[in-house]
Amino acid sequence: MSLAPLSSASQSKGSVRIAILGAGFVADFYLRALRYVRGHEVVVLMARSEEKGRALADRHGVADVATSVAAVVRRDDVDLVLVALPHDLHVEVVREITAAGKALVCTKPLGRNAAEAAEILRMATEAGVWHGYAETEVFAPGLVKAKELADSGAIGRVLSVRAREAHGHPHAHARIPERMGGGPLRGLGCHCVAIGRWFLGPDNHPVEVLAWGDRLCRQDVTTEDNAVAIVRFADGRMAQVEVGWTHTAGLDVRNEIHGSHGWIGTDETGSTGVHAFAGRDAGYVLEKAGARTGWMTPVAQEPWVYGYHGELAHFVECLQAGVAPRQTFVDGVIDNAVIDAAYRSIQSRTWEAVDLSGIESPATSGEVRVERSAT
Repeated sequence: MSLAPLSSASQSKGSVRIAILGAGFVADFYLRALRYVRGHEVVVLMARSEEKGRALADRHGVADVATSVAAVVRRDDVDLVLVALPHDLHVEVVREITAAGKALVCTKPLGRNAAEAAEILRMATEAGVWHGYAETEVFAPGLVKAKELADSGAIGRVLSVRAREAHGHPHAHARIPERMGGGPLRGLGCHCVAIGRWFLGPDNHPVEVLAWGDRLCRQDVTTEDNAVAIVRFADGRMAQVEVGWTHTAGLDVRNEIHGSHGWIGTDETGSTGVHAFAGRDAGYVLEKAGARTGWMTPVAQEPWVYGYHGELAHFVECLQAGVAPRQTFVDGVIDNAVIDAAYRSIQSRTWEAVDLSGIESPATSGEVRVERSAT
């Protein structure tokens, strides 16, 4: 299977004018990261609650607030739309963005399943708009350095990848399977799948998955609260995915890359270089912290450590140059297809094939148009 690279009909120069859809957790991380990204200006923030949107906009110095997607995409001063909304809203808003011919970046996971992700890819491709998939982990500095080491041959041939992400504090909307498209396997597992694909790819596609998942203790969800999946790739190598919503200590993000002549390990939240004992309430410590008192390992510059800065700088630079970024909606479809296979495997208790038909349509390999709006 050949994945045709995206190309551009023209090149974009000058500052990229950005609109952000959303006023929650992800939008705040985007705005915090964008403070340190060159070549852009955030011109408008969209939130269904004008009060909530204005509070976030004022905190980050954004002048305008809109309350609908339509009000954003009809503006002439918007070149790029960042979608920072829950997963169940992605198809709806991407339809409006692509109909307006705007370039866009969408947060992970691209959809609640591979079918939704493929529909988003189809709309972007048929509209000919530039698109980027905001999978933060493959832009996290620790993993970028690990990839550089692996690519240099330092650990020989990469044989397997183990990726873990867990915490005990899912967002309220994430606990509703109809909105989430599953449990932690969908919301956190997409990170782990992307990491495995990055180290074992790019042309070595996942072919089948064997998975286990169950609700072991949480009473506020109906999905799994823990899951493990083994993803086998076309050449026989594998990635192991571990996720959970029962890690009460806080956010646990660790990865291992095993090679024929070495090993690389990363720990974004457990070995931060900062160790503290708080005898009183410390306030905000880090994303999904397990406690605000006692022993803790705060993360300095979270947007940087988690990859938000890296991905947004990359997207702005690529749009300016009129070239495709290294994470597009194609990646979002593949990652979702792997998670779909994992959920089927949990039910069947056997290996399940990864259905990549969502990226094989001729309609998903067209030319991408990169145009500047009139000032």
